[in-house]
Amino acid sequence: MVFNSFAFLIFFPLVTLLYFYLPHKYRWWLLLFSSCVFYAWFKVEYLLILVFTIVVDYFAALWIEQEEGSKRKWALIISIIANVGVLAVFKYANFMIGTVNSVFFRLGKETFDLWDILLPIGLSFHTFQAMSYTIEVYRGKVPAEKNLFRYALYVMFYPQLVAGPIERPQNVIHQYYEEHKFDYHRVVSGLRLMLWGMFKKVVIADRLAIFVEKVYDHPEGFSGLPIITATIFFGFQIFCDFSGYTDIGLGAARVMGFDLMKNFDRPYFSKSISEFWRRWHISLSSWFRDYVYIPLGGNRVSTFRKYFNLFVVFLLSGLWHGASWNFVIWGSLHGIYLIVGQLTGDLQRRVISMLRIPLLEKAIHAGLVFFFISVAWVFFRASAFSDSIYLLKNMFMSSSHNIQEVWQMIGTQDALIIVFAIGLMESVHWFQRTHSISEWMDAQPKWFRWSSYYVAFISIVLFAVYSGTQFIYFQF
Repeated sequence: MVFNSFAFLIFFPLVTLLYFYLPHKYRWWLLLFSSCVFYAWFKVEYLLILVFTIVVDYFAALWIEQEEGSKRKWALIISIIANVGVLAVFKYANFMIGTVNSVFFRLGKETFDLWDILLPIGLSFHTFQAMSYTIEVYRGKVPAEKNLFRYALYVMFYPQLVAGPIERPQNVIHQYYEEHKFDYHRVVSGLRLMLWGMFKKVVIADRLAIFVEKVYDHPEGFSGLPIITATIFFGFQIFCDFSGYTDIGLGAARVMGFDLMKNFDRPYFSKSISEFWRRWHISLSSWFRDYVYIPLGGNRVSTFRKYFNLFVVFLLSGLWHGASWNFVIWGSLHGIYLIVGQLTGDLQRRVISMLRIPLLEKAIHAGLVFFFISVAWVFFRASAFSDSIYLLKNMFMSSSHNIQEVWQMIGTQDALIIVFAIGLMESVHWFQRTHSISEWMDAQPKWFRWSSYYVAFISIVLFAVYSGTQFIYFQF
């Protein structure tokens, strides 16, 4: 089930009303059943994969807690192998077969048939969340959950099941035991966040997607300005799409009294690539930091080894996002950006500080970061490696279309909506540098708050793109 669907419009209020109507001891059963329905809405068979990893990790955690020495480590290894194995089979098998086939084809040898297998929705998210559970139990930071079904709810909680955030057990599991009473201000805050997320998704992201698809799905017909425009559009599209999903999920959880971690923090205001990754997909970057980078040695090793660790982390991050060489290149580029940024950071700051205008310095830093991120987005969005090369080669060539023609290709109405909506969003982000928008709204008169909600709701109804476009990160 997707958040921007009629089904969810019925599902969410029904589940929420039942949640507050039922006695506390039955609520978690409702959430588990509802989460199963939410996920099975895509394909019932997907539940079987979830059940397998849930059972393995549940018993592995109990084993870890009960045993000592090497037996604990073997329990953890079995859990990790099970989770990584599921990813390898369903997400990477055809990628590996295809890579082998390309080598065999060049050598004139017989190739293998690709597997007829579907990638379960959000597989990378819930496998990483499951692994964080057994790792944290192994580290002694959280006790093993004794109730199998409550642990299943930790993995399957519908607001963050399909596209995160990737939660940690110490932040979430205890909340399933707590009684959450109806709180008017909390409910309003959650609905307000859901409304904002829906605005970003259906008004901005889905509208930007129309032009992005036109260029990126048939790149051979474009050069220059259309490619630049589509690439910039995609940068905002993927942000609004993914952060929009997160806002809706966090808002839905907040309405019922659950507090999930923040996943985005105005990433395009970043003044360095490292800052960008502290603000973008925070739950994933912190996952790789805690479970890959630090165990590899982190910053406590030689300079060469530190940069090697960084590169490995971003290479794996690229693979996490997708089973193709484009994603490997995308992750590798970010690893290279980060290493070069650290090596040249002082020089960059000295050169730019010569301007002696702090606001302009910040703008230049943010502009450079956005430029390099946008170049990497080309590999992320392009359908094939050959398309990526074509787009990059032709991006800065003499344009086949001028500004007016590109404007006409987008459509005057769509272009105006895009400019206004992105301008509004970035104004909110700018305001959030020094204020909490939620606290600021709560402090406003009632007439102003409800007028704002009404305008936001009507804007979504009037300007939404009703194509039912799936969220980009569902494929991961």
